[in-house]
Amino acid sequence: MSDLQEFVCRVGTAEGQVLEQVHEGANARVVRGELEQKGLFVFEVRRRGLLGRLTLPFTAGASSKVPIRELLVFNQELVALLRSGLPLLQSLDLLKGRPKDEGFRDLLGQVRDRVKSGESMSDAFAAFGDRVPPLYAPTLQAGERSGELETVLKRFVRYQRIVLETRKKVVSALMYPLALISLSLILILVMTGYVLPSFSDFFDSLGAKLPLLTRMVMLVANFLRSNAVWLVAGAIFVTLSLRQSSRTESGRRTIDDWKLRIPLVGIVFKRMALSEFCRSLATLLAGGIPIVPSLETSVDAVSNASVRQRLAPLPTAVREGTSLADGLRETEVAEDLMIDMVQVGETTGGLDQMLSDVSDFLDEEVETRMQRILGLIEPAMLVIMASLVALLLVAVYLPMYSLLGNLAV
Repeated sequence: MSDLQEFVCRVGTAEGQVLEQVHEGANARVVRGELEQKGLFVFEVRRRGLLGRLTLPFTAGASSKVPIRELLVFNQELVALLRSGLPLLQSLDLLKGRPKDEGFRDLLGQVRDRVKSGESMSDAFAAFGDRVPPLYAPTLQAGERSGELETVLKRFVRYQRIVLETRKKVVSALMYPLALISLSLILILVMTGYVLPSFSDFFDSLGAKLPLLTRMVMLVANFLRSNAVWLVAGAIFVTLSLRQSSRTESGRRTIDDWKLRIPLVGIVFKRMALSEFCRSLATLLAGGIPIVPSLETSVDAVSNASVRQRLAPLPTAVREGTSLADGLRETEVAEDLMIDMVQVGETTGGLDQMLSDVSDFLDEEVETRMQRILGLIEPAMLVIMASLVALLLVAVYLPMYSLLGNLAV
């Protein structure tokens, strides 16, 4: 029996057409690589048939995306080799087999082949679409035009380090509350799913009349136990639906818009997105790229789709003569301090440095805000979970006290 499988592929041609075709291959990554070698842009690759429709699609920019840490290490090593005087092609020869990620190794091999055939390194990486960060190819292009590729790569490495460090701080700050919530939910599920039903059978055997509080708790416990399968299935369905929806631009925009509306936390998501925009723009402008192309790339680099949509008119407005500060004001997403600092940067001619300062300020605000939120969440969660556990214990022991009182009489 053949090991080849059929995949439904949605691809874009050089003429601008979007086609859906069926191709055979060992797996989705192999099929995607073959299509890219033919000069097609791959939007989606999924297994053909019912199983393929039920599973999440293999999309460009999903599992095929280059790990940021791998890209960071590659650029650090490339800078070291270029600094030592090694030619670019020879440096790529030495580095193409070093990444641990198989997809990135394949990508570097193809980049090396393109560079050897006479293509620039920026164009070679740009050919892989969103498998690499949108900021990377324009950064390389700025280095190639200025003849300072090593300096530009150093700036990109610094940018990626700051982004990774900011994300690490946010994730680390959320770990303790998430662990506390998870343990509390497990405790409640054990109590309502196993402990309370056992006590319910015990009370029924004694023929005791249960208090209202105990009856209500037992009703909830029985409902959870009887419908556990449907509740789990529903949770899985909702999770998969949200994940599938997040793979479309409209779905991501809706989900990200919800994030911005969350009380207390929404401002954190907005400031993180604005920080990404400012730092990307500062990096590109410092590399010598004109402001309009820099704006287009920086807008695409924003991870929050809702903020990205609001910033989308900005390149066109600046191209038509509007100042960056006024354009940001018209988007109604930038904060007043950010607009004022950008206006000062435009006036003094130090826009790239001012944008970098704005990004640093926003990162500090995100960290401070997260610490304040966590300072509120942790005691609140402790109080809520302690109250729920106390309620369950009271519901269990209240009938016992009633029975003991009746026996004493």
